[in-house]
Amino acid sequence: MTLTFASPTDAAISLKVFTPDAAQTASDANTPEAVWAKANGFKGAAGSCLVFPAQDGGISQVWLGAGDASAQARGRFLTASAVAKLPQGDYRLDTELDANAAHEFALGWLLASYRYDRYKSQPAPKARLVAPDGINAAQVEAIANGEALTRDLINTPASDMGPAELEAAATAVAEAAGAKITVITGDDLLAQNFPMIHAVGRAAAPHRAPRLIDVTWGTTGPTLTLVGKGVCFDTGGLNIKPGASMGLMKKDMGGSATVLGLAQTIMALNLPLQLRVLIPAVENAISADAFRPQDVLTSRAGLTVEINNTDAEGRLVLADALALAAEAPADLTISMATLTGAARVAVGPDLAPFFTDNDTVANALSQAASDVRDPVWRMPFHTPYEARIEPGIADLDNAPAGGMAGCITAALFLRRFAPDAYMHFDIYGWQPTAAPARPKGGVGQGARAVLAALPAILKL
Repeated sequence: MTLTFASPTDAAISLKVFTPDAAQTASDANTPEAVWAKANGFKGAAGSCLVFPAQDGGISQVWLGAGDASAQARGRFLTASAVAKLPQGDYRLDTELDANAAHEFALGWLLASYRYDRYKSQPAPKARLVAPDGINAAQVEAIANGEALTRDLINTPASDMGPAELEAAATAVAEAAGAKITVITGDDLLAQNFPMIHAVGRAAAPHRAPRLIDVTWGTTGPTLTLVGKGVCFDTGGLNIKPGASMGLMKKDMGGSATVLGLAQTIMALNLPLQLRVLIPAVENAISADAFRPQDVLTSRAGLTVEINNTDAEGRLVLADALALAAEAPADLTISMATLTGAARVAVGPDLAPFFTDNDTVANALSQAASDVRDPVWRMPFHTPYEARIEPGIADLDNAPAGGMAGCITAALFLRRFAPDAYMHFDIYGWQPTAAPARPKGGVGQGARAVLAALPAILKL
C-alpha cells in the first residue's frame, strides 16, 4: 500500500496536541471547549482523543493527548494511536511542534495507516492528515513507504516469499528508480565463486534456488553498500530447529527487507550518493544435498569455514556477499541481518544492536537514532574474542561452542570478510506486540537512523 498525506483543504479539521500540563491549562479556561474537555475527562494522556462536535453535527476540532515526559520516554508515536479512533475526514495540525516532534507526529500518522491486507481485508483508517507546516512531506512519505515495503516483505509467508519472489521485489524497487539489477542464480553461483551462498541454498527446490541479487544506482557522490540477509525460510538445516523456534522463520529475510526499504527511500529522495544493494537470497532447507555439520566450506574470500551448526547459515551467505563488497570498497558498507538470538537476549526486540570500529560513525548514528526515535545500541567488535571463531581444522568456525557472546562472535565472523569501513546490524525485524504506529508483525529497525545519519557520515 502507498502511504500519503491528504491534499491541503480549508475543510480540514483542526488537530491540537496537549501534554497533561497544557490540557489542564486549557480545561481551566473560561471557554465552551474547556467545559467539553472537563465533561469528557480529557487530561492529555498519551494516545487520548477528544472530538468536539460542531453546530452542524460535524466535527469542529480534535484534541490529542501526547502524554507527559515519562510517557514519551517510554513510548514512540504516542499520538498515532488516535488515528484509528478518528472519524472519516482530513485533519490538519494546529499545534506548533519542534522539527523533530512534527516529523514524528506526521510519520507516526502515516505508519499507523499501514495495513497488511494481502490475505485478509484490513480496512485502513479513514482519517487522513494534511502534511504539517515545516516538515519535509516528500521525505516523510518516502520513509513511510520504505517502511511499508519492509513490513510487507517480512509479513509475507515463505510460501509466497522465496528467493525468486525476493528477487522480484528487488527488481520492482530497482526498475521504479531506474537502477540496474543483476542476479546470479543456482549453479552459476559456483561458477562465479559464491560457494557459501550456493552451499546454504542448494538443498531447496529448484524453483527456490539460491541467488545473489546486486542492485546499483547513482553515478556521482560518496559510495554506500547495503548488504541484507535474505534467508527466506530457515529450517535450521540438518541441525533442524524445534517447532517453536521455526514458527517465525519467514522473517529470517528481515535484513534484506530492511535494506530494500532503505534503498527505496534513498532512491526516492534522490540522495547524492552511489548506492549498491547486495542480497544473498536462499532457503535453508533439508534434503539429500543439504550441507552438513563438520563440512568445511571455502568462501569467496578464500577463507575456509568449518560448519559446526547448519543453523548458523546467515553469516555464511553474508560472508560471500561482503567479500564481493570488499573487492570494490565503498565509503561505507552496512550489513543488516536477523542473525542471532543472542542479540535479542542482550537488548530485547525493540533495540537494533550495531557494530562498528569507527567512533565517529557510531556517534553520528547514535545521535541520529535519538533524533528520529529509531533506537539503536552499540555493541563491541571485541577483538579478544577472535580466538573463539578459530577452530583447529579450518580458518573459521561458523558456530563457536560455549554459547557466550553469540552476537559478538557472529559480528567478528562477518568482519573477517567485510571492507574496512563497515557497520553491522543484528536486528529482530518483528514487532511482538502491537504499539502505536507499529502493528504486530514485520517491522524495520535501524533504517531510519541510518538515513538520518548519512549526511554526517558521508558528508552529503
